[in-house]
Amino acid sequence: MLSRILTTTCALALTAGAASADYSLTILHTNDYHDRHEPISKYDGPCDAEDNAAGECFGGTARLVNAVADARARSDNSILVDGGDQFNGTLFYTFYKGTMTAEFMNLLGYDGMTVGNHEFDDGPEVLAGFMDAVEFPVLMSNADVSREPLLADKLAKSTVIERGGEKIGLIGLTPENTDELASPGDNITFSDPAAAVQGEVDKLTAAGVNKIIVLSHSSYAVDLDVAANTTGVDVIVGGHSNTLLSNTNDRAEGPYPTMVGDTAVVQAYAYGKYLGELNVTFDDAGVITEASGEPILIDGQVVEDESVLARIAELAAPLEEIRTKVVAETAEEIIGNRDDCRAGECQMGNLVADAMLARVADQGIQVAIQNGGGVRASIDAGPVTMGEVYTVLPFQNTLSTFEVTGEVIVAALENGVSQVEEGAGRFPQVAGMSFAFDAAAPAGARVSDVMVGGEAIDLAATYGVVSNNYVRNGGDGYEMFKTAANAYDFGPDLAEVMASFMAEGGAYTPYTDGRITAK
Repeated sequence: MLSRILTTTCALALTAGAASADYSLTILHTNDYHDRHEPISKYDGPCDAEDNAAGECFGGTARLVNAVADARARSDNSILVDGGDQFNGTLFYTFYKGTMTAEFMNLLGYDGMTVGNHEFDDGPEVLAGFMDAVEFPVLMSNADVSREPLLADKLAKSTVIERGGEKIGLIGLTPENTDELASPGDNITFSDPAAAVQGEVDKLTAAGVNKIIVLSHSSYAVDLDVAANTTGVDVIVGGHSNTLLSNTNDRAEGPYPTMVGDTAVVQAYAYGKYLGELNVTFDDAGVITEASGEPILIDGQVVEDESVLARIAELAAPLEEIRTKVVAETAEEIIGNRDDCRAGECQMGNLVADAMLARVADQGIQVAIQNGGGVRASIDAGPVTMGEVYTVLPFQNTLSTFEVTGEVIVAALENGVSQVEEGAGRFPQVAGMSFAFDAAAPAGARVSDVMVGGEAIDLAATYGVVSNNYVRNGGDGYEMFKTAANAYDFGPDLAEVMASFMAEGGAYTPYTDGRITAK
C-alpha cells in the first residue's frame, strides 16, 4: 500500500493547469487534545508557571485561541475540525467531564468533530450531554447507534456544511475496536471503516456534494488504508495514533499532507502542541489540484489570550489543592512516552506495575499487568505533584485482582504484543514476571521465555494477577480476563497507588531491568 502513497514536500501540484472554478479552503485541525487546557511541558505533562513564563511550554487553550485566530486571518476561507479524543487526560475531565471541553470548543468555533474512543470513557451518557452542549456536529459513520436511546436521534454519520458558497461533506470515523478501548455499552456496534466511509461518500455525492472530508479517529495506518480503498474522499483529518506529519520535522512519520492518490491525509500529533493548517484547492469537479501546509507549533512565542487564561484559572480553582500537593520526589526524569511504553519495557511502565504488585503482594498476588496505553506521560526530575501523577494515570482506573492459569497469562501477553507494530495501547507492562517477544513472528505466536518469580511459567498452575479494572474487564483485547476466578475490581485508584509507592523510601530512581526483551 505504501507504494501508492505519493510523498510530498511543502506543496503539491497535482495538475498542470488551474480549473476555471477553483475553490480554495484552509482546513485547520486538532486531534487527541485530551483536555490539555493548560500548557504542557516537553514531556506532554503539566508545565509550571515559571517555565511557562520563560517560554518553555507548549499548547494550552489560551494559546490555541490566538493561533486559530491568526490562521483564520491568513485565509479567506477556512474551517476548524477535530479528529477526536478531546476527552480525558487531566483533572479537568475528571472534575467537569465534557462540560469544560464543550465550552472551549464552542469558543474556538469548531465546525465539526468525530467521536474518539475516549469520548466513550464514561459511556454514552457523557457523550450525549456533550453533544447537547456543543454548537457543531459530532459524527461517527462506522457504528450502529440505533439501539442506544441516548444517541440514536442525535449522532449522525455525516453532515454538510457550507463555506465560501460551497458545500463541504464531513464524515466521522472512530476505531472499529472502540468496544475494547472504552465503554460504549452493549447497544452500539462498530463496523469496517472503509465500507462505512464509502457508504456516506456515495450518499453525499448523490446529493451533489463533491468536496468531502473524513474526520477520522482511527490511526494513520487505517487512514492510509481508507484513502486507498475508497473513492471520492478528498481529505482525511486523522487522530488516535498521535502521529506527527511534517515536511520540516525530522521526527515526523510522514509528509504533511501524505497523498494517497488524490486524497490528502493529515494529522497533528496530540495534546494541543500543534495546530494543523492544510491549504487545498479544488477544481470545479471537486478534485484536489493543490495541497500544502504544515502543522503550526504552539510554543511560547504564541501569545496567550488573557480572558481565556482567566476562565481556565477560574475552572482550575477547585482542583488546585489536589494538583499542587507534592506527594513524592524523583531523582531523574521518569520516561513514560507513548513510543517507549507501547513498544517495550519502559521506566514508567515498571513504576506503575511495581506499585500495583507491591500494593497487593500480601494477598498472594504474583504478577502485575498494566496496559501501556494507560500510561499517558513522563514526569520530570524533582518534586512530583499529584497533578503530575494524574496526568500519567488519568483514567480513574481501580486495582483489580483475580486468578487465572499460566496458559491464560501467556494468552494475555500474546494479546498485548499482537499489535506492537501499530503502537497499540494493549502492550503489557509487567512486574513479578518477565517475557520475550518477537514482533516479526505471526500475532499469537510471538511470546516466549515467560518467567514468574524467576521460574518458567506453569501453564496448568493458577496465578494471582493484579491489573486495572479496564484491562480485567476485557479492555484493549484482554477478553481472556473477563471470566477470571475470584475477580475483585474495586481496589484503590491506580494513581493513588502509584503516588503512595513513590513516597516510600526517599527519592524514586527510575529504571529498566530487562523484564521485557524484544528479539
